[in-house]
Amino acid sequence: MTSPLVPLLAIALTISLHAANKPNIVVMLADDMGFGELSCLNPERGKIPTPQLDKLAADGMNFTDAHSGSSVCTPTRYGILTGRYAWRTRLQSGVLTGGKSLIAKERLTLPELLKQQGYTTAIIGKWHLGMMFDGKQARGKVPIGSKVTHGPLDYGGFDEFHGFHHARQMSLWIDNDEVTQNIEPVEMLPKLTAKAVEFIHSRKGKTNEPFFLYVPWNSPHSPVVPTEEWRGKSGLNAHADFVMQTDDAFGQVITALKETGLYDNTLIICSSDNGTSAPTSKKEQLEAMGHFPSGDLRGSKADLWDGGHRVPFITAWKGKVATGTRNDQLVCLTDLYATFAELSGASYPASEGVDSISFADSLVGKTPSTPRQSVIHHSISGMFSIREGKWKLLCSPGSGGWTDPRPEKAAKNGDPMTQLYDMDLDIGEQQNLASKNPEKAQALRAHLDEQISNGRSTPGPKQKNDVDSIVVDKLSAKRK
Repeated sequence: MTSPLVPLLAIALTISLHAANKPNIVVMLADDMGFGELSCLNPERGKIPTPQLDKLAADGMNFTDAHSGSSVCTPTRYGILTGRYAWRTRLQSGVLTGGKSLIAKERLTLPELLKQQGYTTAIIGKWHLGMMFDGKQARGKVPIGSKVTHGPLDYGGFDEFHGFHHARQMSLWIDNDEVTQNIEPVEMLPKLTAKAVEFIHSRKGKTNEPFFLYVPWNSPHSPVVPTEEWRGKSGLNAHADFVMQTDDAFGQVITALKETGLYDNTLIICSSDNGTSAPTSKKEQLEAMGHFPSGDLRGSKADLWDGGHRVPFITAWKGKVATGTRNDQLVCLTDLYATFAELSGASYPASEGVDSISFADSLVGKTPSTPRQSVIHHSISGMFSIREGKWKLLCSPGSGGWTDPRPEKAAKNGDPMTQLYDMDLDIGEQQNLASKNPEKAQALRAHLDEQISNGRSTPGPKQKNDVDSIVVDKLSAKRK
């Protein structure tokens, strides 16, 4: 008679062999850190030293045309974990501050996909995709011992979670599915850094047990709280100090990978969820001192202009990613889903990862057979934009977000309801060519509408969006 343990042992052995030699994956995501914050990306108009990320860029590949899935927090995080644009869900503008998970229970998440390939998965940092405490939506402080649902474990598919929900609840420290501490916001970044380093050290020697570590930092988002060690370091302002501390946190995790011997077989990706917040960073003050958080790009967090969503995107993988290289390929943070699936040998149904395109070939110096041709941008106000090749169409007047002129004000002022820019010649989006190139504008709009109605932007069967109607021209009707 066969022991009931035999099939279980066989399954465990199969998973172990299947997992052998797969790369560890570490994704670190700054919060509100624009394209121009890094010295290596903005050498002429940047004044904040970022030695750790600069060093990683020198050791790997720097993607210069990478974009977050949105110009604000929650939707970008949804896109990373699902490979799907968040405007396909109920969240048509803004961000979540609590409540039920934005990720549907039946959605196959990136951690779940990797777990099928033998990966251990952990998130250490900011969740911001919905969370309930003892079955209720809560604001502000929550009692220690409160049970967490709609979070990273039950809806994200992670094995392990340490961190917090969102910036207005940064006094809460959560371990897995329970609130365990109340802390001061200034303690959050050091605690996240220490926990990420601790996790990596716990993986030492487990060469046949790959891991996926997702570290969405709390910084340099508000509250802007650099520790005493970092206050005044930049010589600019508190935001710049916090950027420097964030850069150091990236570096501590990378150092831990090297100390444990895990660096050689780990794919590292360092990026940001969107551009720098103009009000939080005191952008005008920084620019007066010679630091431009968006570099040569127009706009900042919340906007459709590229300053809102073109983000740092640095990759490193020893022996696989060529050192000191630059890649101008169009990529989006939603692409992590398809890329990691390809690298781990995973497959997923046609209904999943519908806005995700693998850039795995690009990492190893190959020409991708199906590179990303277009990307859809979305602002805090729910405005849409589409980029295809050198052309970018904005279906909104003004910035589409927080930068003046805001869309409502721009519409009231009679500004054009459509903007078209040649990003090769006009990266600062100053010359609106929509009236001179109406055919191009119409073609881009048709492509945008098609990707919305198809429920996907990748090849495959048509899918349903979570809502019946997605409105692109929100302000046109008001003008009429």
